Amino acid sequence: MNEATTVKAAVVGASGYSGEELVRLLLAHPHVELTAVTSRQYAGRSLADVFPRFGSRSSLVFSEPNTTALEEAAEVIFLALPHGVAAEFARPLIKTGCTVIDLSADFRLNDAGVYEEFYGSPHPAPELLAKAVYGMPELHRDAIPGAQLIAAPGCYPTSILLP
Repeated sequence: MNEATTVKAAVVGASGYSGEELVRLLLAHPHVELTAVTSRQYAGRSLADVFPRFGSRSSLVFSEPNTTALEEAAEVIFLALPHGVAAEFARPLIKTGCTVIDLSADFRLNDAGVYEEFYGSPHPAPELLAKAVYGMPELHRDAIPGAQLIAAPGCYPTSILLP
């Protein structure tokens, strides 16, 4: 990405703890235009109303998660949703050509059997596991830029995998 490039991004699940922190980071990023935030709980309310600290930095309004609207609003869509839920959103978004970055654990494991063993339920989108790139640059630097589905690493694996 060159310095003049701005990426349009959306956050699905922006009212949760991870989503709120991600919104803070994206609003401060010089090459990101945050174009949509979703929350079933706060749909129709402004971001500043729900989180006053964002008042002067954004006029965005929370909307219901809608894959068609997200596809039109953003090139990169972050999923800040619980595991099991994120994969269901990833499936239709991948078909649209958007880049999806999943903050949940849905795509961190590349084996559906291991996922089921660990989480106690079948993986909701096993057909996408082969597309997912584990988003740790120290391990997958070359694969991340071209990936359409990126699994954001969690804090525990990061602390163990990095020296």
